Amino acid sequence: MKIKIFLLGVLALLTCGWSGARAASSTAEVRSLELTGTRRGARLVLDLSRSTSHELFTLDKPRRVVVDLRNAELAKGVRVPQGQGIVREIRTGTQPGRTLRVVLDVEASVEPRARWENGARGGRRLVVELGDAASLARNDATSAQSAASAAAAPRKEPQPIRAVHAPRDTNRDVVIAIDAGHGGKDPGAIGRGGTREKDVALAIARALAERINDAPGMRAVLTRDGDYYISHRERIRRARAANADMFISVHADSIRNRDVSGASVYILSLDGASSEAARWLAERENAADLIGGVSLSDKDDVLASVLLDLSQSAAISASMAAAERVLRALRDVGEVRKPQVQQAGFLVLKSPDIPSLLIETAYISNPGDEKRLSTSAHQRKLAEAIFKGIRGYFEEHPPPGTRFAQARRANLAGVVAGTTTP
Repeated sequence: MKIKIFLLGVLALLTCGWSGARAASSTAEVRSLELTGTRRGARLVLDLSRSTSHELFTLDKPRRVVVDLRNAELAKGVRVPQGQGIVREIRTGTQPGRTLRVVLDVEASVEPRARWENGARGGRRLVVELGDAASLARNDATSAQSAASAAAAPRKEPQPIRAVHAPRDTNRDVVIAIDAGHGGKDPGAIGRGGTREKDVALAIARALAERINDAPGMRAVLTRDGDYYISHRERIRRARAANADMFISVHADSIRNRDVSGASVYILSLDGASSEAARWLAERENAADLIGGVSLSDKDDVLASVLLDLSQSAAISASMAAAERVLRALRDVGEVRKPQVQQAGFLVLKSPDIPSLLIETAYISNPGDEKRLSTSAHQRKLAEAIFKGIRGYFEEHPPPGTRFAQARRANLAGVVAGTTTP
């Protein structure tokens, strides 16, 4: 995202606190999250079935406080509280290694603190405090009186809650970089009927870009819009130059067995991420900054490695969530060859901070698939399916400052006020 939702450019990691004890073999369940916030501070209480090791740190651009809980998961039905006070929004996600990540988007830089307490039903509570503890104490002292006054007051017509923060002012579009595979001297795979992968990929990419640009809050950028060759690194560079929130590479697969047909969706494998991290570390003196503006050139080896690992973990997690939605949507168009999202070390997927998908739309080596791929009607159907998957992902995981984030906040406000159905 640059995943702001998740993407991690950070200088403040230098001040992060690493704490926690060795996790037990069973997964810890987070049974509830409770947030109390003022303009000067906030307290988040996580009620867990047991204690587990955790990491607490801050990120910049935008400002966030992150809590990673090792070997943990949200219990079924747990609701994430709406932001209040200094906390604009709370989000959760799953990271590699069964790590539950809780992200608090905050209005200002704060110094987070965490402590464990005994919880209900034999569990443990992780209490995370941000900013001015005294303001929290004052807020606690008046909360009962405020609640009583609110109950006694006549019910007002619910109004959408609109926090005062940067996303309201920017209201930007999410940017999707669409990469038509191959091109120019590289035709890609060629079907028995002479259909070239590079032509099919460009046609689908253009149809997808048109569909995205027609949708409010979304904007497409094509890495190539003609029949010419671009290196894999240049494709990634163009996506980064456009500040893309997501990278979609469109292809058509090929195999010797012409009976094989159907679509597949790939994201970067952990092995591929490791090799790319090694390249970035080796070349960091000349490498571009991570999205978010953090340079690796002035970091020591350990910190640079941690920064890259955090960024790549977030990008892979986001890629998987988006890829699963795209794969489900593709099932409505035709056969899906591989029912689960696949992971591989494709070079074009190796941006360390942009969620990236490679979509094999069909097997051009299969006569039936080749015939369908060559028609504009089927190309539009594939583009529509990919679009639905991408849009669904951003509706659920909107980058801060976007129209999607604004719409999600308004929807959540309606749910809390009882004006919409959750």
